[in-house]
Amino acid sequence: MHFHRDVMAACACWPRHVLRPTRDDVFIGSPPLAFTFGLGGLVLFPMSVGASTVLVDKPSPPALLDAIAATGATVLFTAPTSYRAMAEAARARRIGRPHGGSLAQCVSAGEVLPAATRALWKDATGIEMIDGIGSTEMLHIFISADEAHARPGATGTVVPGYRACVVDDQLRPVPPGTVGRLAVKGPTGCKYLDDARQKQYVQGGWNLTGDAYLMDADGYFHFQSRTDDMIVSAGYNIGAPEVEDALLAHPAVAECGVVGVPDEERGQVVKAFVVLRPGYASDEGMVKALQDHAKATIAPYKYPRAIEFRPALPRTETGKLQRFRLRDPA
Repeated sequence: MHFHRDVMAACACWPRHVLRPTRDDVFIGSPPLAFTFGLGGLVLFPMSVGASTVLVDKPSPPALLDAIAATGATVLFTAPTSYRAMAEAARARRIGRPHGGSLAQCVSAGEVLPAATRALWKDATGIEMIDGIGSTEMLHIFISADEAHARPGATGTVVPGYRACVVDDQLRPVPPGTVGRLAVKGPTGCKYLDDARQKQYVQGGWNLTGDAYLMDADGYFHFQSRTDDMIVSAGYNIGAPEVEDALLAHPAVAECGVVGVPDEERGQVVKAFVVLRPGYASDEGMVKALQDHAKATIAPYKYPRAIEFRPALPRTETGKLQRFRLRDPA
């Protein structure tokens, strides 16, 4: 459940302190209105300041670019995968305001924003992306950073109005730099109606989002994994997004997804599912090239011991990677 006051709180916290829209802005994006990301970015936030919204019937990357150019849209909401897919065409069309276009702000959410994707988009458009994490249970974004305070690889800091910390299994705060469970409280919160998930999500007054994070000494939160997606291989904890970020930095990789698969000797091993850019061969030479690249980019023990090439990856309507379908194709 979300009350009317939750809707008002969502509009008073993240957009007011991070996005700072005005009535002259024109919002556009790909998330469906029935999802939290679309509800906020395309309905609540523009309405709250008297701005307007462009609704694109089938918001594929090419359709979004066409609509931005046709309508003079200034604020874009979409997933990291879409930003990556649009980057080169956005560069050619000069859609970013620093390059003479209308687009001024770009918000990424729905899944972790790889540092490589952030850098690619800024190089193509001149725009520093705004990242953030929210949840359906919390209604919208509670950790984020504006363009001036964004840091590659970090989601951001706590949005004014909320409190957040990283805790252990006993809900005790852990020291900076330690991976633990993300715990949040604020003016919105989880209110399942007659549902057992309420007791798992809300414990000790904290909303436990199911994300594994670490907080650095400056108060920036760094996503590691969903708590149920952490790969444990030969005693090492490996976050899938870190491996994905390393692979995405290779020029041959268009998309990738990383999961842990069972292994008798190590318990689990890291497996990567990779979509290559046109012109690259999906052969053993490419497997070795990507493995060597990963070893040189992150700790060598985190490299993907198995790589499978795919024409596409399974994603939700909002662009979120469905790792469970990679782990269990059936």
